[in-house]
Amino acid sequence: MPRPRDRYGRPLAPDAPAAQITPPAPEQASITSTEAWIEATSYLNQDLPFHAHEVFEQRWRCCPPEERDCWRALAQWGAALTHLARGNAKGSRQVASRARELFSDCLIIAPVDRDFVLTSLDRLMTDK
Repeated sequence: MPRPRDRYGRPLAPDAPAAQITPPAPEQASITSTEAWIEATSYLNQDLPFHAHEVFEQRWRCCPPEERDCWRALAQWGAALTHLARGNAKGSRQVASRARELFSDCLIIAPVDRDFVLTSLDRLMTDK
Protein backbone atom coordinates (compact mmCIF):
# COMPACT_ATOMS: atom_id res chain seq x y z
CA MET A 1 0.00 0.00 0.00
CA PRO A 2 1.44 3.40 -0.95
CA ARG A 3 2.38 5.81 1.80
CA PRO A 4 -0.26 8.52 2.43
CA ARG A 5 0.50 12.03 1.18
CA ASP A 6 -0.68 15.55 1.94
CA ARG A 7 -2.30 17.87 -0.63
CA TYR A 8 1.12 18.87 -2.00
CA GLY A 9 2.37 15.31 -2.38
CA ARG A 10 4.56 15.24 0.71
CA PRO A 11 4.74 11.77 2.27
CA LEU A 12 3.03 11.40 5.63
CA ALA A 13 3.46 8.85 8.38
CA PRO A 14 1.41 5.69 7.84
CA ASP A 15 -0.68 6.59 10.90
CA ALA A 16 -1.28 10.24 9.89
CA PRO A 17 -4.68 11.69 10.79
CA ALA A 18 -7.22 11.26 7.99
CA ALA A 19 -7.72 15.04 7.80
CA GLN A 20 -4.10 15.46 6.63
CA ILE A 21 -4.32 12.81 3.89
CA THR A 22 -5.27 13.73 0.33
CA PRO A 23 -6.18 10.86 -1.98
CA PRO A 24 -3.79 10.54 -4.93
CA ALA A 25 -4.67 11.25 -8.53
CA PRO A 26 -6.06 8.02 -9.96
CA GLU A 27 -3.41 6.03 -11.82
CA GLN A 28 -4.31 5.72 -15.49
CA ALA A 29 -2.37 3.63 -17.97
CA SER A 30 -3.93 5.56 -20.83
CA ILE A 31 -5.31 9.09 -20.83
CA THR A 32 -6.07 11.34 -23.82
CA SER A 33 -4.67 14.83 -24.23
CA THR A 34 -8.08 16.37 -23.62
CA GLU A 35 -8.71 14.24 -20.53
CA ALA A 36 -5.25 15.04 -19.15
CA TRP A 37 -5.60 18.79 -19.69
CA ILE A 38 -9.09 18.95 -18.17
CA GLU A 39 -8.19 16.77 -15.18
CA ALA A 40 -4.88 18.51 -14.48
CA THR A 41 -6.32 22.03 -14.71
CA SER A 42 -9.17 20.94 -12.45
CA TYR A 43 -6.56 19.89 -9.89
CA LEU A 44 -4.77 23.22 -10.31
CA ASN A 45 -8.05 25.03 -9.65
CA GLN A 46 -8.31 23.02 -6.41
CA ASP A 47 -4.76 23.99 -5.35
CA LEU A 48 -3.50 20.45 -5.97
CA PRO A 49 -0.42 21.06 -8.17
CA PHE A 50 1.19 17.71 -7.29
CA HIS A 51 -1.89 15.93 -8.63
CA ALA A 52 -1.71 17.99 -11.84
CA HIS A 53 1.95 17.02 -12.17
CA GLU A 54 0.98 13.35 -11.79
CA VAL A 55 -1.72 13.60 -14.50
CA PHE A 56 0.64 15.36 -16.93
CA GLU A 57 3.22 12.66 -16.22
CA GLN A 58 0.66 9.93 -16.92
CA ARG A 59 -0.08 11.48 -20.32
CA TRP A 60 3.63 11.85 -21.01
CA ARG A 61 4.09 8.08 -20.50
CA CYS A 62 1.34 7.11 -22.99
CA CYS A 63 1.38 9.88 -25.60
CA PRO A 64 2.76 9.62 -29.13
CA PRO A 65 6.50 10.38 -29.40
CA GLU A 66 5.96 13.75 -31.09
CA GLU A 67 3.96 14.96 -28.04
CA ARG A 68 6.40 13.88 -25.34
CA ASP A 69 8.23 17.19 -24.96
CA CYS A 70 4.96 19.04 -24.47
CA TRP A 71 3.71 16.70 -21.75
CA ARG A 72 7.14 16.52 -20.11
CA ALA A 73 7.22 20.33 -19.96
CA LEU A 74 3.72 20.35 -18.47
CA ALA A 75 4.77 17.78 -15.86
CA GLN A 76 7.71 20.05 -15.00
CA TRP A 77 5.30 23.00 -14.74
CA GLY A 78 3.26 20.97 -12.24
CA ALA A 79 6.44 20.18 -10.32
CA ALA A 80 7.39 23.88 -10.26
CA LEU A 81 3.94 24.78 -8.91
CA THR A 82 4.32 22.03 -6.30
CA HIS A 83 7.69 23.37 -5.17
CA LEU A 84 6.18 26.83 -4.77
CA ALA A 85 3.20 25.46 -2.80
CA ARG A 86 5.68 23.70 -0.49
CA GLY A 87 7.54 26.98 0.09
CA ASN A 88 10.54 26.19 -2.11
CA ALA A 89 10.66 29.27 -4.36
CA LYS A 90 14.22 28.59 -5.53
CA GLY A 91 13.37 25.04 -6.61
CA SER A 92 10.22 26.33 -8.28
CA ARG A 93 12.20 28.89 -10.31
CA GLN A 94 14.74 26.29 -11.40
CA VAL A 95 12.16 23.75 -12.56
CA ALA A 96 10.01 26.48 -14.17
CA SER A 97 13.01 27.67 -16.17
CA ARG A 98 13.63 24.16 -17.55
CA ALA A 99 9.91 23.72 -18.25
CA ARG A 100 9.67 27.05 -20.08
CA GLU A 101 12.65 26.26 -22.28
CA LEU A 102 11.23 22.87 -23.24
CA PHE A 103 7.65 24.14 -23.60
CA SER A 104 8.69 27.08 -25.80
CA ASP A 105 10.23 24.72 -28.35
CA CYS A 106 7.68 21.91 -28.38
CA LEU A 107 4.62 21.05 -30.41
CA ILE A 108 1.67 22.40 -28.42
CA ILE A 109 -1.12 19.84 -28.22
CA ALA A 110 -4.79 20.82 -28.29
CA PRO A 111 -6.43 21.71 -25.92
CA VAL A 112 -3.35 22.95 -24.02
CA ASP A 113 -3.53 26.71 -23.46
CA ARG A 114 -0.05 27.82 -24.50
CA ASP A 115 -0.40 31.43 -23.29
CA PHE A 116 -1.79 30.37 -19.91
CA VAL A 117 1.11 27.99 -19.30
CA LEU A 118 3.78 30.47 -20.47
CA THR A 119 2.32 33.24 -18.30
CA SER A 120 2.35 30.94 -15.29
CA LEU A 121 5.91 29.79 -15.98
CA ASP A 122 7.10 33.38 -16.38
CA ARG A 123 5.47 34.27 -13.05
CA LEU A 124 7.09 31.26 -11.36
CA MET A 125 10.50 32.25 -12.69
CA THR A 126 10.24 35.68 -11.04
CA ASP A 127 8.70 34.64 -7.68
CA LYS A 128 11.01 35.26 -4.76
